[in-house]
Amino acid sequence: MNFRELMIEEQQNFGRIFSDEFFSSRPFIFNLTPENADLREAGVSCIDPNTMTNLTNYVERKMRQNGARIGVGRYNEHRVTYDTTLFTGGSDVRNIHLGVDLFVSAGTKIFAPVAGRVHSFNLNDKSLDYGPTIILQHEIRGTTFYTLYGHLSADSIQDLEEGREIARGEHFASVGDRPINGDWTPHLHFQVMIDMGEWKGDYPGLSTASEREKYLKLCPNPELILRLNSGV
Repeated sequence: MNFRELMIEEQQNFGRIFSDEFFSSRPFIFNLTPENADLREAGVSCIDPNTMTNLTNYVERKMRQNGARIGVGRYNEHRVTYDTTLFTGGSDVRNIHLGVDLFVSAGTKIFAPVAGRVHSFNLNDKSLDYGPTIILQHEIRGTTFYTLYGHLSADSIQDLEEGREIARGEHFASVGDRPINGDWTPHLHFQVMIDMGEWKGDYPGLSTASEREKYLKLCPNPELILRLNSGV
């Protein structure tokens, strides 16, 4: 049984990552690709700290217009926001998104969808990095995998210890605000990895086009755990 098949069989056992009221309406699925002319009209393109307000205004407006409590940034999407030298990987730009972004308000509580333990954590404090980050390690039916939670609040990693057990449904972190969250529009970057390699407290959230297939195998679609039914 491959990882996807296992996740499908276990899907009913996964908990919600936010409290139930966030799922009272359909999430709004963002299109953050270069083909979306609406982004350009909103002044959202290659992102830097000076244009982050444009992205924040765009996200909030779209969610308000659609009555959504959660905005979703898609997995395996070529992001126009990353088409900049800030996100280079060798000679290529890292612009393929390896996780799912969940746009919610800063301070939103995050609950573990799967029982596990703290693998590692870190304050990745470079501009437009993850900010406070937690990685949990899980095991289901002998299969080990990891989930990454990026752009958290500072207190999410305060007094945290590696190896700490985290129960399914436990509130263990919160969504961060600017600038501590990497100076991003408030959201949770959620990512699944089946092999951490040597990484601790960090893991690439983006891939270059040339390494896309490699990283998509290492980082399967988080939708199966999130249960958003959004088609991301």
